[in-house]
Amino acid sequence: MGLEAVVEEIRENGRKETDRIRQESKQEVDLILTAANKRAGEIKLAAEEESAKQSTHLVSQDVSAANLLVKRELLNTQKALLDQAYEATRSEIAGLPESFHREAIKKLLTEAKKEIPSGTIYCNARDIAAAKAVIAEHPEFAGFTVGLPVAIDGGLLIEGAGAELQIDYSYRTFLMKVWESGLKDASDILFG
Repeated sequence: MGLEAVVEEIRENGRKETDRIRQESKQEVDLILTAANKRAGEIKLAAEEESAKQSTHLVSQDVSAANLLVKRELLNTQKALLDQAYEATRSEIAGLPESFHREAIKKLLTEAKKEIPSGTIYCNARDIAAAKAVIAEHPEFAGFTVGLPVAIDGGLLIEGAGAELQIDYSYRTFLMKVWESGLKDASDILFG
């Protein structure tokens, strides 16, 4: 074989070796890229799942907070309405005619006499004259005197001799008892 044939054979072998190395490198690169793409896909999928989970959690928190805020506002509005109804009731009772208050004083004194046979009664300025008239007209109440006016809507505050026993028969006290016992029923009726 001549020198040229040997050189050509060496070149041919070099090309074959280069092609083989290129082929092996390409296969290795393809394997590495496939593995990298697979890993990148897994990372991307995990990140998307975590992002969706976080997003759902944040939306859930926001919805819960909004629902709580709405419920609080609704309860505050309901309370304000019930407070208005309570104050309107107090005003209506206070605005009843003198004959109503006079009869109420008589009934309240009758009840009070069972616990306190004599003492001082206190009422608001509007009812002073009615209280004095009830005591003057009914001898069974002769043990009671009318004290200075007090700041109540109506009714009586009764104090026994020596101030040892006191009874609160004010309209506000009776209204509070009725209000507290009937508040749930009233709320259910008004607000379902």
